[in-house]
Amino acid sequence: MTALLNWKAPPFPPAKVLEGQYCRLEPIDPARHLDEIWAVNQGHDHIWDWMPAHPPQSRESYRELLGMMASKAGIVPFAVIDKADGKAKGHLWLMEIRPEQGVFEVGYITYSPVLQKTRVATEAIYLCGEYGFSLGYRRFEWKCNNLNEPSKRAALRFGFQYEGLFRQHMVVKDKNRDTAWFSILDSEWPVRAQGFRRWLAPENFDADGAQKLSLAAFNQPMAHAGTVPLRRATTNDIPAILALKNAAYTPNESIIGVPSLPRIADYAQVVAEHEVWLTDGASGLEAALVLEIEDGKFTLWSIAVAPEAAGRKLGRALMDFADERAQALQFDAVHLYTHAKLTQRIGWYERLGYTITHHQELADRRLTHMRKQLQKAG
Repeated sequence: MTALLNWKAPPFPPAKVLEGQYCRLEPIDPARHLDEIWAVNQGHDHIWDWMPAHPPQSRESYRELLGMMASKAGIVPFAVIDKADGKAKGHLWLMEIRPEQGVFEVGYITYSPVLQKTRVATEAIYLCGEYGFSLGYRRFEWKCNNLNEPSKRAALRFGFQYEGLFRQHMVVKDKNRDTAWFSILDSEWPVRAQGFRRWLAPENFDADGAQKLSLAAFNQPMAHAGTVPLRRATTNDIPAILALKNAAYTPNESIIGVPSLPRIADYAQVVAEHEVWLTDGASGLEAALVLEIEDGKFTLWSIAVAPEAAGRKLGRALMDFADERAQALQFDAVHLYTHAKLTQRIGWYERLGYTITHHQELADRRLTHMRKQLQKAG
């Protein structure tokens, strides 16, 4: 059992406008949002199939529904605004909010057909998660009818983890509902948020607005380096990562005469901004691979193997995985840098296909930069 020594219950989320690149979430206001939402939702009764409410059949009945949302205690209902034209095209709730437990849920998601499968629709979920976790919440939930396959796929795409099935959980519209439960924890959110931001980046879309890489590709939680299982790091892994970096990099410092950059980095920032892949052994963390992916460049930022795991070719397996990951993310080369005095390490990189591109003089060290050209997939 983990003691939460410094945790304090967060406040109930104040209703406020949440701004994104493509989307704005505004607290539901029937007078402001009714006409726009009714215009895009009327006649599309199928979007209510999995909702507890029946589809409103008139503008007035939709007004009553939005009014109920705006006045209902214990939820924070938002209209989803498409910033391209400033119009409301759907709505959702923050709900099941339990500040004393640090839990919040996104639900009652009602997207018009013009909103579905858009950047706006995805960013709305990101804004909800970012808001809740910024207040200090610990757990972000997603629940749906177990028969609602599109909702379950969406949860996994967004990076929620499936936790199980609550049988006969509810009666909805006179039918039994078995509820599938999903969650993202606060320790996982920095990595999930990174995935959302990378997917939402304008450069991830072509001139016609089609995605180049899927959100699932950025949110991939597990992989294999050959036969070695890998998992993405969370902030809970930081102490073990620091211990591994100290064990793996300290011996180099007798050669280079300065602290190794990967050993002294801020790993809360590294986990949030880079891809950190880990492999576990019977006695704990055995290896870590950090990949920096930004500005159109794929850099192998660091690789570390625990001394007790030496001789099992984990380093080579991770280097091969870096190549595979770069290709999966549509890069044609892998870059890295290391201290110029680590000649044995540089030689190993050269045997793996890297060539020296240039040297960089810093105040306290000289870095050797290297590059490996990748073959096109297929």
